[in-house]
Formats: sequence, C-alpha cells, structure tokens
Amino acid sequence: MLKELKEFILRGSVMDLAVGIVIGAAFTAIVNSLVNDILMPFIGWLLGGRDFSNLFAVLRQGSSPGPYGTLAEAAEAGAITINYGLFINSIIIFIIVAVTLFFIIKGINSLRRKEEKEPSQETSKKCPYCQSVINIEAVRCPNCTSDLS
Repeated sequence: MLKELKEFILRGSVMDLAVGIVIGAAFTAIVNSLVNDILMPFIGWLLGGRDFSNLFAVLRQGSSPGPYGTLAEAAEAGAITINYGLFINSIIIFIIVAVTLFFIIKGINSLRRKEEKEPSQETSKKCPYCQSVINIEAVRCPNCTSDLS
C-alpha cells in the first residue's frame, strides 16, 4: 500500500497540482495586496475618502455602546457586525483572479492549438482523389488505392 501511495504521489499530475497550489497561494497574496493596498484606497479616494474595509453595519451593540469608527473598534467592543466592505473587497479580488485565469487559460489553449496544427501539417497530406488524410510519405492511397507519385 505504501508503494502505491508513493507511485500516486510521484505521478506528474499530482506534482503539477502541488506546484499549482503553491503558485496559486502566492498569486492570491499578490492579488490581495493589489486590491487592499492599491485599488481600494484609490477607489475610496474617488468616493470621498471612504475606506471599504471599514464599511460595516452593526447588528447588536457590544459592551461599550457605539457608534464605532472602525471595524476594529466594533470587534474590540464585542459588537456583532455585517462587514459588507470586506465583502466588496472579496468580490473585487475574485473578479481579478477570474479575469487573470481566463487570459492565462486562453493563452495556453492557443499555444496548444498551434502545437496540434503544426505536426499534422508536416506528417500528413490529403489524397487528391478521395480527400482522405494519409501519411505524407505515402505513394499510394490506402483508402482508394490511387497512385500518388
């Protein structure tokens, strides 16, 4: 059983998945920083100095009565809040990741299509008589038996 586990772990697809997870975690950190440190302050400045990470609604007051200036103050007082500003940040992060992955997958797919087209053009040709795809070195069509020389 340990031998099977070792074979499973050392398969290329499992190792590729592990590398993908590590790269994804690093990419997530970069996107979080982009949104929280660059985009949201700029958007907040455009909207009159609002800090989206501090947008919240108080459902129940904490031990010290509000109003609370920041989310940290509300949490310190033990207030129950709906943090819709953090939710907006998460939506923006999701959109950036989805768009980035879309373009990465689109690029990979176009590279794969190019790789698939190139070898088939070099290794095959069409029979001028029956239009079937045959080996480029063939001198007689295996389908219609026409002489191709």
